[in-house]
Amino acid sequence: MSDMQQGSTRIDICPFDPLTASVEDWATYQAYRRTRQEEDYPGEPTVPDAEFERILRRQHPLHESRRIVAVREGALVGNLILEFRRDGSPGSEDFAPFVFAGGGVLRAHRRQGVGRALLAGLLSFMQSHGKTTATMKTHLPEGHAFMAAIGAAQKYQGVENRLAFDGLDWDELARWQARATTPGDGLRWETHAGRVPLERLAPLMAPFSALINEQPLGSLEMPRIRYELQGYVSWYEDMDRRGGEHFLVLLRHGDDVAAMCDASWDARFPDRVYQALTAVARPWRSKGLAKGVKAAMLNLIRARHPEVRTMITTNAEANAPMLSINQRLGFAVHRQEGTYQISRETLARFAAAIKKPTRSCAIGQ
Repeated sequence: MSDMQQGSTRIDICPFDPLTASVEDWATYQAYRRTRQEEDYPGEPTVPDAEFERILRRQHPLHESRRIVAVREGALVGNLILEFRRDGSPGSEDFAPFVFAGGGVLRAHRRQGVGRALLAGLLSFMQSHGKTTATMKTHLPEGHAFMAAIGAAQKYQGVENRLAFDGLDWDELARWQARATTPGDGLRWETHAGRVPLERLAPLMAPFSALINEQPLGSLEMPRIRYELQGYVSWYEDMDRRGGEHFLVLLRHGDDVAAMCDASWDARFPDRVYQALTAVARPWRSKGLAKGVKAAMLNLIRARHPEVRTMITTNAEANAPMLSINQRLGFAVHRQEGTYQISRETLARFAAAIKKPTRSCAIGQ
């Protein structure tokens, strides 16, 4: 009988390995994640079970993950997902101290020690893998309270905004796009829909990396963010299997990127599109370029996918210029989210003050 099937009144902390899990354990995990999603993200579309299993079984060239589950009386009641840079990947030494931790606890089992037991698993992983800083996100009030209780510090505040296409003023968007360039400014448009050729993406990795690192990142301790061609290769392969498209709009001045905007469409959820980075290089700011590339993107998506009804994007609450543009477009706040960080030492002090789970499987195998 597997660890996930054994009944007990205690909280058992065990690894969940997508590559070796039994059919029964997969069924338990799938039922749990569907319930958790509906509790924490009500009304959001759910990835089908077969697709979710394929995603978890797939090996990413740049990142690795571990999954830990909390079991009580034979039922899966909580989980922890640990994501970190793959050893030996380009620049992995910069990411070595960091791990991202996500997950949660079923509503009926909160405030009963499950989250604290999962943190013992996080600490064990950090100690055995040399990680010194864990980063976690939450949008729930009880999540913020839990972070404060364990001594985690909020380092970044973000907001998810959503835009309804049926409320857009397309004539005004056409004017935004037209005003982004003027005669003699040397700017020219470049757009891609579906896929961007890899040979075109390659020289864009450096300017994109420079642009994203100029965005407000709060006080997060983290390595420099980098766009990497290998990540695009993996992402495109995934879209080839499930159906999806990548959109990129650029305003270029010679070989330089003056402004950029990219988004993606997922065939599994055809009524929505996901806006990623919109950025303008410093010499070109306050000239309407951000409005121009966002307008061009919206027009591109409308022409390519008239079934899209909603655009979803996430912004730093400190990014006032972009939030102002989004508000003028009609974006509305859907949820707010805090990003927290905790050191291994702080986590160890918290763990030492609580009762350990009565049983713990080996973590990080």
